[in-house]
Amino acid sequence: MPPLVSCRAIRKAFGAQPLFCDLSLGIEEGEKLALIGPNGAGKSTLLRLLAGLEDPDEGERVTKRGLKTAWLAQSEDFSKFKTVGEALGEAANALELDPLVKEGLVERWIQETGFLGVAQPIAVLSGGYKKRLAIARALLPEPELLFLDEPTNHLDLEGIEWLEGLLNQATFAFVLVSHDRQLLDRVPKRIIELGSHYPEGYLSVSGRWHEFLEKKEKFLADQITRQSQLTNKFRRETEWLQRGPKARGTKAKGRIDEAGRLEEELRQIKQLNRPKPKMGLDFEATGRQTRRLVEVYNLGLDRGEKHLFSGLGFKLSNGTRLGLMGKNGSGKSSLMSLLTGDLQPSRGTIKKADDLRVEYFDQNREQLDPHIPLRNALSKTGDSVVYQDKEVHIITWAKRFLFKPSQLELPVGQLSGGEQARVLIARLMLRPADLLLLDEPTNDLDIQSLEVLEESLMEFQGAICLVTHDRALLSRVATGLLGLDEEHPQLYSDFDQWAQAQVSKAPATASPSAPPPKKPKTVQALSYPEQKELRQIESKIAKAEERVQELEAYLASEDAARDLVGLEKKWQNLGDAKAELERLYGRWAYLDAKAGETT
Repeated sequence: MPPLVSCRAIRKAFGAQPLFCDLSLGIEEGEKLALIGPNGAGKSTLLRLLAGLEDPDEGERVTKRGLKTAWLAQSEDFSKFKTVGEALGEAANALELDPLVKEGLVERWIQETGFLGVAQPIAVLSGGYKKRLAIARALLPEPELLFLDEPTNHLDLEGIEWLEGLLNQATFAFVLVSHDRQLLDRVPKRIIELGSHYPEGYLSVSGRWHEFLEKKEKFLADQITRQSQLTNKFRRETEWLQRGPKARGTKAKGRIDEAGRLEEELRQIKQLNRPKPKMGLDFEATGRQTRRLVEVYNLGLDRGEKHLFSGLGFKLSNGTRLGLMGKNGSGKSSLMSLLTGDLQPSRGTIKKADDLRVEYFDQNREQLDPHIPLRNALSKTGDSVVYQDKEVHIITWAKRFLFKPSQLELPVGQLSGGEQARVLIARLMLRPADLLLLDEPTNDLDIQSLEVLEESLMEFQGAICLVTHDRALLSRVATGLLGLDEEHPQLYSDFDQWAQAQVSKAPATASPSAPPPKKPKTVQALSYPEQKELRQIESKIAKAEERVQELEAYLASEDAARDLVGLEKKWQNLGDAKAELERLYGRWAYLDAKAGETT
């Protein structure tokens, strides 16, 4: 069976910089393929070439006749749509189907993605739910082949696992670009790493991430062995040539030609085996010996009428690396702002060591001026920096973060997302700190840079508070995790324990429409406050259900249709009310199960 799409002997360059030379690749029916490689290797460009959104400089793209494809970009503009229903309806209208069937498809994807209804305004959606909407729009027309460029961007951990479930159940083929190592170990069945150091321009491995790593290691070891063999063979041929053989005979001429071929092959394999540059990270701690850097007691934060968290308590010491867990909007970034002092708590206290030096990595990159050149973003003077009491020239400093001297005059706004992340990391390294607050530092970093970042964080002698959706990094780096989705925030020893806790909660929160049973339970396993809470929670659930029903009735009424000003706020209130109802059911299930342990 011919491939769905193939590229044959394609060449592509940006200016004088070649990306691909004679690259050939095919995508088979039902294939689940991931493209990886360092930033700048051309992953997104190759994805666009395969999708037909961009043309190669040379070579050809061939597709199966009548192939249905879909494209999921890194971000999507929904400005022309007011509601979720409008956005999904446009995707459905591209299909030649009965209107009732289209309506059914829209309803199916509203349920699949967790939206409240067709009239839900897009303006109130989080970045994660806008990404879900984009995924639903891509999949609604039922493509044979889906292209996904960094699909986990903006998704929280729950959203990433939702996406993994969709892709694992998929009957269609897909090609995705991702740096998420855990996703790479769960979803694709083939991984291709792009790189000019590979003979074909890429290394293709059937299997998942751990299998790819094993086979890549073997490939590189074989390359080193081959280089050693060629070196020995070429040395012998060189020694023979130095004896001055005459090229009159056919055999002698053949050996001379072979020596030339060996020399060229050896040159190429040395080029391929040359170590690739890595970002040089080494965060500097102040070296203070204070035992407790930060102590948090009974901390709570409200935003308007919204309750983010309460009863929060933890301590940060040298060597502590605390990961903050929770859905988008659970208060992770707000907790960071409390620790910097940019926000004040609604309740509780934060006690800091005297003269505590705190450095903050901002996921929104608001610290970067897009108009200044790179050299001034890296250095105030533009000429040099002082690192660990030594002056370092700006070119040397830039190279440490994989920037070329030719990029120094580029405005920061023209840099890629990964390059801007490296600028912020370079700035952090210049400022010794007791506490590093890192809000999504992994965004846009390639896998090699992620691994270097992991090493540097583990070697940092101060304390770290970290928000990231990179599960592999959390598993390796965090010494503890703080979950913010619960009514009472909870500490976990590691990522596996946190993940298991989420699994155990899932059945309790999966169907919040079922009423709690009336049968009384003995409650010896509960503390007194928990016994009191269990007795009262049923009435709280009833009130929460009434609130949801009240808002749903209003939004379905003619009054809502006339209230254009207040409609968006009512939808937001409904979302908050449903979230509160789900939380109460989850809490009731936990208390009820705990009480039942001794029944």
